[in-house]
Amino acid sequence: MGSPTPVRRWAPLVVLTAAATAALAPLGVPSPALFAGLLVAAALALAGLGVDVPGPPNTAAQAVIGVVIGVLAQPGTLAGLAGQWVPVLLVSVATLAVSMGAGLLLGLRRGVSPLTGMLALTAGGASGLVAVSRELGGDDRTVAVVQYLRVGLVTATMPVVAAVGFGARAGSGPGPSGAAPLVVDLAHLVLCAVVGTTLARLARVPAGALLGPMCVAIALNLTGLSFGAAPPDALVELAYAVIGWQAGSRFTRESLRTVLGALLPATALIAGVILACAGLGLVLSALTGTTALDGYLATTPGGVYAVLATAVSAGSDVTFVMAVQVLRVVVMLLVTPAVARLAARALP
Repeated sequence: MGSPTPVRRWAPLVVLTAAATAALAPLGVPSPALFAGLLVAAALALAGLGVDVPGPPNTAAQAVIGVVIGVLAQPGTLAGLAGQWVPVLLVSVATLAVSMGAGLLLGLRRGVSPLTGMLALTAGGASGLVAVSRELGGDDRTVAVVQYLRVGLVTATMPVVAAVGFGARAGSGPGPSGAAPLVVDLAHLVLCAVVGTTLARLARVPAGALLGPMCVAIALNLTGLSFGAAPPDALVELAYAVIGWQAGSRFTRESLRTVLGALLPATALIAGVILACAGLGLVLSALTGTTALDGYLATTPGGVYAVLATAVSAGSDVTFVMAVQVLRVVVMLLVTPAVARLAARALP
């Protein structure tokens, strides 16, 4: 018998990913299509039925995710930081340092490089970091699992801490959505992707397929030229799935053992990052005059939409909380590739 045709190789991956996404979505799993794609692709790879994801789909997926992140930077949201940029930026940089420091500690474990550990625990834009980790020299399999372990732990503990520590009530908040017609959404996405990736390639920006479209989307939003556009949900889910496939398809039994062995120390380090960020939230509260709950929600290292839901239901300053969260994600994704490049040269 000959090798399976492309359709027969891809069909199980696509069908099983769609089914797993539908099963995970009601459970509130962050980026369910990415998580489903990771699990399905890894299972098929371990069974000897894996597929290699070509470069162009992965590049396109990074561009879509970059625009999704860029759309978060709305003028009204970021205006909530007027007069408070300095303490917010300092706390964001401190969060970056704390999470990267924890990642370097994870890199002390056998089988996990310091660069991979740093990318795995950096608190900002999990899907974006997973998308570019292989390009930056990290192990995207470990990065994917640990990043979504971080997001899961943050999302699970944040409402409890907010309720017990601050008397907040958890709720459900909306995801990103555009107010523009579909044709405008698609035109905006194509413009950001093409212009962003082209400029990033000319400037030789690391992780340019993600950062270029993200920066163009931010620029269009802040100048009011996006017209309320956002990437269509179906394309966003497909992009998440492609990123998950790219990481999952590279799993082997040896790499699976390495990832599973890193979960316990990663969990302990994530708990430490959560506690450190809660402390930074109290510092931010003191420096800006906001409530302790606002400071805590603003500095929670992940789960931005769960943060939004809790902030809304608790009657917090939603604009301030979301502005700090968005700034953190943007700063992390802009800084991390450059830091990763430096670390790759300096670290063994």
